[in-house]
Amino acid sequence: MKGLEKLIITAALVGAEVTRKDTPYLPITPKEIGEAAMEAYRAGASIAHIHVRDAEGKPTQSRELYRAAIEEIQKRCPIIVQVSTGGAVNMSAEERLQPITLQPEMATLTTGTVNFGGDVFYNPFAEVRQFAEKMKELNVRPEFEIFDTGMIPAALRLVEEKWVTGHLHFDFVMGVPGGMPATAKHLLLLIDQLPPEATWTVAGMGRHQLTMAALAVALGGHVRVGLEDNIYYRKGELATNAQLVDRVRRIACELEREVATPDEARKILGLK
Repeated sequence: MKGLEKLIITAALVGAEVTRKDTPYLPITPKEIGEAAMEAYRAGASIAHIHVRDAEGKPTQSRELYRAAIEEIQKRCPIIVQVSTGGAVNMSAEERLQPITLQPEMATLTTGTVNFGGDVFYNPFAEVRQFAEKMKELNVRPEFEIFDTGMIPAALRLVEEKWVTGHLHFDFVMGVPGGMPATAKHLLLLIDQLPPEATWTVAGMGRHQLTMAALAVALGGHVRVGLEDNIYYRKGELATNAQLVDRVRRIACELEREVATPDEARKILGLK
């Protein structure tokens, strides 16, 4: 473990599906998101992946709400802010792109269409290219969101077409109903498809979060945890974002793999 690069922990704080009825620990307002990011940072996270909610708690891609949330985060801690361009299913491309105009350090970029529970997360390649072009224009580092194996060749097509340049970072979203299963075999298949210098993170959904996180730590990847993906610490016990981050930090500590600070993560990811 000591020979591996330091571990980047991403805290996916909010998401678009979880509600306060599901868990009282979900941050909704910009101030709550800022406080949750600070707590996750103190627990060991170096990236805050964020969605925002409106006054009724519903998902939105409002530029101004993202601006407010980012300001609340940045006045509390130096964590990397990564905005979502996934938004919620049925949002238009124009809606989803709004937070990019704030020029955050990072943003997610899903490179294909996937069934998402009972819905469809629709990403035709023309729109994927549009998102990549906008991120390049505004100097926002994309994180490729990979829900199924065919999305990796699509991401590499963007690289071939020069819409994405510089360091490549992938997030394997595993265990979504309709996407790829969260198994060790699938993870190894995904890793084998990546260019040699690329980095990768694993986001295991629901009960798969802990297992996939432990595998990522051991295999030299990075980890995403948080209430967007899983609301439980263990069966029947609700978690906070900070608790989920701290558990991964402790696993890494036991395996003698150091955890990256935000500035160390910036260096690993090639951020300016």
